[in-house]
Amino acid sequence: MTRTLTTAAVLLAGLAVAGCSAGPSYNETVENCRAALVKQYREGGKGKPTECDGVKQDDYDVLVLNAAMGHLGWTDSDGDFDENKMLDSATEEP
Repeated sequence: MTRTLTTAAVLLAGLAVAGCSAGPSYNETVENCRAALVKQYREGGKGKPTECDGVKQDDYDVLVLNAAMGHLGWTDSDGDFDENKMLDSATEEP
C-alpha cells in the first residue's frame, strides 16, 4: 500500500512539473511584454499588447513606464533612467 501511494505521488509530481514547463516562464512572458511595448511605442500604437497577458499589474506598470522613457530618450545605453537626458529634453526647443 505504501509503495503504491509513493509511486502515485511521484507520478503526480512528475506530471505537475511537466505541465508547468510547457509554456513560457514568467520571466520570458515579461521579456516578451517588454519587447512588444517597445515595438508598440516605435509604431505609435496604443493599448495593452497580448504578449503582456499574464504579467502582474505592478510589473506591467513598470514596463510601460520604462518603454515610455526609452521612447522619449530618457534612458542611457544600459536602459536605465537618465535624469539629465530628461532635463535636457525639457529645455530643448521644438
